[in-house]
Amino acid sequence: MDFREAIDRLGERITHEQAARALGVSVASVRQYRLTPEANAHRTAPTGWAKALARLARSRIRELTDLADELEAEEYGGSAR
Repeated sequence: MDFREAIDRLGERITHEQAARALGVSVASVRQYRLTPEANAHRTAPTGWAKALARLARSRIRELTDLADELEAEEYGGSAR
């Protein structure tokens, strides 16, 4: 793995598409949930949203842990790139 790939993987984020899939709603709905409550198009997030997003967060934690393990293995394993 090179520096650029490591930084790119470290900086990845959860997308609206991933959130929509986890919540079982459309991307447009996710965007409406994110609006300020004063906005005309604002919608209240669905029941269970916190649990669904917690699962996404835990998935991201696992991805970052895997990245850290790979980087440490390269550093300590003598692999040069």
